[in-house]
Amino acid sequence: MQIVTLPDSTARGLGNESLRRENLSNLLRLVHRAGASGHSRSELTALMGLNRSTIAALVGELETLRLVEERDPPPNARVGRPSPIVTAAQHVVAITVNPEVDAISIAAIALGGRVVERRRVNSPPGIDSDGAVELTADAIRALIAERLSSRRIIGIGVAVPGQVRADDGLVRLAPHLGWVDQPFTARLSQRTGLPVAAANDASLGVRAESTFGAGRDIQDVVYLNGGASGIGGGVIVGGRALTGADGYAGELGHTLVNSAGVRCHCGAIGCFETEVTRSTLLDLTGLTDARADELEQALRSSTDPAVLAEVDRQIGYLAIALRNAINTLNPQRVLLGGFLSALYAVAPERLDELVAQQSLRASGEAVELTRAELGADILTVGAGELAFTGLFADPASLA
Repeated sequence: MQIVTLPDSTARGLGNESLRRENLSNLLRLVHRAGASGHSRSELTALMGLNRSTIAALVGELETLRLVEERDPPPNARVGRPSPIVTAAQHVVAITVNPEVDAISIAAIALGGRVVERRRVNSPPGIDSDGAVELTADAIRALIAERLSSRRIIGIGVAVPGQVRADDGLVRLAPHLGWVDQPFTARLSQRTGLPVAAANDASLGVRAESTFGAGRDIQDVVYLNGGASGIGGGVIVGGRALTGADGYAGELGHTLVNSAGVRCHCGAIGCFETEVTRSTLLDLTGLTDARADELEQALRSSTDPAVLAEVDRQIGYLAIALRNAINTLNPQRVLLGGFLSALYAVAPERLDELVAQQSLRASGEAVELTRAELGADILTVGAGELAFTGLFADPASLA
C-alpha cells in the first residue's frame, strides 16, 4: 500500500480551501486508480494519512459532485466495523480519439479506467487535418446521441502519432498522416463544443501503463510502441512524465540504429523506425492488416526462412534502440507495445541476451524488459487520462 504524501499547508502557505481542493484531488485520483475494486474508507484513511471524519467529509463532497459512489463491502470482508467501498462514478466519461493512417479510433472511457464504448471509422487515404476533424466530429456526435446521452462527458483526449505542442495542442508534425502545424485540437473543440486536449500517442501510452498497467508504481519507465504510423516512445522519470521544453521528448523512434541505413522521412539516416517496421512483417506473413496479437500468432507459427530472418534482423535493431534508451535513461522497466510486443514474444530470450550484451553493465543489470499490459486499449486509456486532467486537478470545478 502506497502512502500519499499530502502538501504541508503551513510550509506552502495554503489556506483551508486550497488544502481541501488538494485533498479532494488526491482522493479522486486514488479511487480512479483503484478501478472497479475501489478503496474502502479505511484504506483511504491509511493512504492519505487523514482522520476518518475528514475522509468521510471528502467522500461525501465527491458523492455530492457525483464523481464517486459508495457500496457495502462484500460479506466476507465484514470483520469488525464494516467500511464502505468507494468507487469512481461510471456515468462520468471522457471521449478519446486516435487518428491513424487508415482510420480514426474513437472510444469512451469512464472514471476508473473502464472502456465503455469503441468505434473505428475508416478514413480515406491522405485525409487532411480538416477532413479528419469533420469525420471525427460527426462520429463523436453519433456516439453521444446513440450511446452516451445519459453520461456526463468531461472532454476529449486525442492521441496523435506525432509531435504535439504542449501549451496549445498544435500538431507540429504527424509525418505518417501528412500533417504539419495543424490546429486539430482547437478545431475539434470548435466542432464538438467540448474541451479537447492532445498529446503524442506513445507519451499517453506510458501514462496509461503507469496508471493501470505494467508500469504501475514504477518510478522510471520507458515505453516503446510500434504501430502503423511508426515507432513512438514515452518516458517516466522519477514518477513524472518526461516531456521536454515544449512536449516533444520521447521520440525514440528517431534514434540512430544503423549508420548505413536508409533515409527516414525526418531527413536522418538509419532511424530506429526505418529498420524495425510493421509493414515488412505484414508483407512477409501475408497479412494486409492485423492487430498485434494476430501478427504475433503469424510470426510464431511461421517456418518461412524469410520471416525468421526478418524477425532476427529487426530484433537486432530493436536491441540497439533499447541499449540507447537504457544507457541514457537508466529505467527500472522497459515496456514494449504494439508490434514490438509481438516481436519480443517470438524471441524473448534472444532480445534479452542482446540487450544484456550491449548495455552498460551497471545500467542494464537491473532493468526488466516486459510487454505492455493494456493491449489495444492502451491509447484509449492514455487519452482518457489526458482528458481527465482538469477534473483531477480540481474536482469541485464541476459543481
